[in-house]
Amino acid sequence: MKRVKIITDSSCDLNKDTIEKYDIGIVKLNVSFGEDVYEDGDIEKSEFYKRMDNSNELPKTSCPSPEKFVKHYDCKEEEILVLTLTSKLSATYSTALLAKNMFLEENNKKIEIIDTLNGSIGQGLLVVKACELAEEGKSLEEIVSEIEKLKNEVIFFGALDTLENAIKGGRVNPLAGKIINVLNFKVIIQVIDGVVKPVDKARGDNNCIKKVIDSVSKYINDDKKSLAIAHSNCIEKAEKIKEIMKDKYDFKNITISEVGSVMGTYTSKGAILISIL
Repeated sequence: MKRVKIITDSSCDLNKDTIEKYDIGIVKLNVSFGEDVYEDGDIEKSEFYKRMDNSNELPKTSCPSPEKFVKHYDCKEEEILVLTLTSKLSATYSTALLAKNMFLEENNKKIEIIDTLNGSIGQGLLVVKACELAEEGKSLEEIVSEIEKLKNEVIFFGALDTLENAIKGGRVNPLAGKIINVLNFKVIIQVIDGVVKPVDKARGDNNCIKKVIDSVSKYINDDKKSLAIAHSNCIEKAEKIKEIMKDKYDFKNITISEVGSVMGTYTSKGAILISIL
């Protein structure tokens, strides 16, 4: 019997079916074009990328307010686990902690908050694992212990058409990023200890896909049971990678989702993200 409510933020990039299956609480981050502010997921992806393409400035992203977390803490479950976007790229983790303190001033619940040191589907895989443990009837303490261990085992790579937005948003080293952009390379990134780092480069989609698959494959072993793929407006690339990986490896779970507006701000169109756990 499930005793623990699992909550995360919208940067997890989980698909709708997964969110509904496990009744996951999603606290939405914000993305804004000038004075137009949207909650992550509330603007159609086609409109989002169109506006981003036509703007001279990068959309601004911001973490949820403490009040958004408090609303989710006010649920029927007495034990809550929150898994957030890496604290090295966002204030979402600290906001969740602040909201916990606010909520516990007038309420008596057990709330634990984990900084996943990940984002997008890397964060999402940890959220799903926490949900599976909760479904098994594990205690809050048992789930926290397992996720704290597993968060260091998540492997997360991405293939981006450009680093321009990631540079503007301060998500990658500016000098390294500009060199790659000037040479017109597509770039392979990896999330390492909560930070996004360029680790390789390639020319052309096929070479880029091959390199990102090769990068992930080095870490595949019998313990890695789940594969998650996310794309930013390029479902064909995601399906191609899914078929290649399905033919080569025996994953228990393979999912495809679309990169949300917050993550899409920095990945730009055409990006592929791959994570295994």
